[in-house]
Amino acid sequence: MKLFCRRLFPTTCLLLLALFVAGLVLPAAAAAESVATESPPVALVTGSTRGLGEEVARRLGEMGYHVIVHGRSVERGEAVVADIIEAGGRAEFRRADFLSLDEVRALADGVLADFDRLDLLVNNAGIGSDEDGQLVSVEGYEAVFQVNYLAHFLLTEKLLPLLIDSAPARIVNVSSGAQAPIDFDDVMLEDYEPDGREIGRPYAQSKLAQILHTYDMAERLDGTGVIINALHPATFMDTYMVRRAGIEPRTDVDEGADRVMQLITDEVGSGHYFRDGEPARAHDQAYDADARERLRQISLELVGLED
Repeated sequence: MKLFCRRLFPTTCLLLLALFVAGLVLPAAAAAESVATESPPVALVTGSTRGLGEEVARRLGEMGYHVIVHGRSVERGEAVVADIIEAGGRAEFRRADFLSLDEVRALADGVLADFDRLDLLVNNAGIGSDEDGQLVSVEGYEAVFQVNYLAHFLLTEKLLPLLIDSAPARIVNVSSGAQAPIDFDDVMLEDYEPDGREIGRPYAQSKLAQILHTYDMAERLDGTGVIINALHPATFMDTYMVRRAGIEPRTDVDEGADRVMQLITDEVGSGHYFRDGEPARAHDQAYDADARERLRQISLELVGLED
């Protein structure tokens, strides 16, 4: 500062010294530290205590995100958080069972209360169709439809204001190439009887619902700075769900995570369904505007929200 002052008029030098003492002029190192301490981007990855979600959470931690790890198992969740922190990242665990919409609401409310930004929401949590019989949620809804779609619909709706305030922000819906049309006369599949090829209908219906939701929200979010896309990450990844179904894995989790990260980092537009890293065509029902609106109204009613 002394050397710098010698080159200035005395009055100018005195003014700069006064500002420096007052803290209004920061030295370069302090300015750099101020920028470095800016709050990191925040990402919530549902179903991130194992499999695809865990790998995505780890990668986001390496990228500098503060990662909200979500799942049902506290033990697995805390282990993932510890690994992210050990690798130099930031993370914390939030527990919620998506078979209970009250727990979904509590998860959303906690995020809204504790964070002033949310830059990324990855809707990844999911369960498969169960050959042992039809399961129901706490609310009495078909379990696969609730966990894979309805819980994420509610979570997304609750977090939308924060996502919009944090724009540019992104939503990624992890869907599947397995898609079946929604029977609006029997959304909860009360007349469904698992038999042969139909054994996977609950799962396939829930995954198409995610894509309808993606297309609908892309229109509603136009101009907000929030983009939303869905994808089929990979076929029969080596995950708990695939192994539990007795299916021989064909791909690894890394391949699926690569596809998810593409939608997080690349310029991909909004309102698309991706397969093999490229925009693809989903089931025909996804392009039916009436079907999308009908699903939205049914979903709002089921979760107790108003449009």
